[in-house]
Amino acid sequence: MPLSPELYSPDARTRLLVVAPHPDDETIGTGELVQLVRAAGGEVRVLLLTDGDDNPWPQRWLERRIRIGAAERMRWGRRRRQEVGEALERLGLPPSALHALGWPDMGLTAGLRERPEAMGAALRGQIAAFGPTVVALPALADRHPDHGSAHVLVRLALAALQFPESPLLLGYLVHGRDERHPPGVALAASATMHAAKLAALTAHRSQMALSAGRMRRLTDRPERYQRIAPRAGEPRGVLPWRPRAWRSQLRLTLADAHGVRSWSWARAPLERDGQGGYRLREPLAAPCFARLDMDVPTPWIFDRWGWCEL
Repeated sequence: MPLSPELYSPDARTRLLVVAPHPDDETIGTGELVQLVRAAGGEVRVLLLTDGDDNPWPQRWLERRIRIGAAERMRWGRRRRQEVGEALERLGLPPSALHALGWPDMGLTAGLRERPEAMGAALRGQIAAFGPTVVALPALADRHPDHGSAHVLVRLALAALQFPESPLLLGYLVHGRDERHPPGVALAASATMHAAKLAALTAHRSQMALSAGRMRRLTDRPERYQRIAPRAGEPRGVLPWRPRAWRSQLRLTLADAHGVRSWSWARAPLERDGQGGYRLREPLAAPCFARLDMDVPTPWIFDRWGWCEL
């Protein structure tokens, strides 16, 4: 039987950094954790990676428009950032707790491939300036590509900083399930904090317009987190995927301390592992992550394979 999750108890020394890829992730994933840390006298900072501006269907509905150009997207992003500020106020945080990077919504994976140094430097600066003892970040197995790539970016930034005492890493899952890594940390139930979390959710009016039921279901789940610990030993480079179809359309991405490399499946430095799988012929450094995706445009936003840690 799986072990029961450990109850998390912060204190006045706790410095919690919440990494939110989009507006509303901070509330859905960590709304009660934020309140718990504040109630204990700790500090909280929310690092918002994107303004959630690539969100066309609610915008079309609320603004009664079909075409959405650059100006409309910028306006929508400003609206969503204002909603985050209101949500955090309902969770008991001052405006100074929010730090927004303004990266492209639905663009974190492309950014990681194309400008990893710039994105890594921005994250390292934010993390070093705050000095967290706890980091709540999206789970690697989250099916939204921005969430998985946010996990990789934060993990690589933390590894490069080399804290004297590593912060506790808590992974929260919004989209999808991860049966392989059950939650290891939970929060004590609090009706008052849950009510405040639901009130914070209603501040995200742009998202509630079309998806109120789904948003409430996500927010109603007990907050449970994966305790993320560094893998022991050197990465072996064995991939978990054995793709048969669409190989000509697949792209493999590798991200570790050596940098970010990306290849079409046909050109990737792969060899058979003797058991029907594939192994990378590349020097690897922990933490090391690989991603498999289709290198073709698609209206479906969620990952089929996504990221894994090697």
